[in-house]
Amino acid sequence: MSTKTIYLIRHGETEFNRKGIVQGSGVDSDLNHLGFAQARAFFDAYKDIPFHKIYTSKLRRTVQSVQEFINLGIDFESLEGLNEISWGEKEGTAPNYQQDEFYLDVLQRWRKGETNIPAAKGGETPEDVMARQKVAFETILSRPEEETILVAMHGRAIRILLTHLLDLPLSAMDDFEHTNLCLYKLTYSYHQKAFTLDVRNDVAHLMALAE
Repeated sequence: MSTKTIYLIRHGETEFNRKGIVQGSGVDSDLNHLGFAQARAFFDAYKDIPFHKIYTSKLRRTVQSVQEFINLGIDFESLEGLNEISWGEKEGTAPNYQQDEFYLDVLQRWRKGETNIPAAKGGETPEDVMARQKVAFETILSRPEEETILVAMHGRAIRILLTHLLDLPLSAMDDFEHTNLCLYKLTYSYHQKAFTLDVRNDVAHLMALAE
């Protein structure tokens, strides 16, 4: 097989998402009612895709987002390298004015190319996250027999990953949106050793929830 098709989704909504509380890799939250509805809507739209494998992070919210596919008997594997960025001491906190200022400053520094700056004290840098993602995707790409796969991850982690897969500067990560249960679809060519982005931040499957 000369190509691999990757359906890459962000997990469904959690109460932490709804309330604006920082999650990161250190908060193992569950989907809320809307999050499970989003997961069901995605399943209904894509249940006929012949996925050969499902990959998730080690956090429950990603597994719950694809649980109905797993229930079909599709093989799945959780990789720590796909976890969300660690926000260190900021995890589990609701942003107040000072924390918003801190957050905005960090994002601005990352956009300027200072991607060696940690998200917060005790947290990871985007470069730390990319390093572990590279290892995880080396594992995934080493299995060409898995021609079509579903990968469930996290907002900031997806942004970082896409810059790596598409050979973009890490400082460009905020060019990518990260709506809950959005879909990115990529194709990897084993011959060219390159990814193409076919679908970007698609939420058409969620439209029924707004009706």
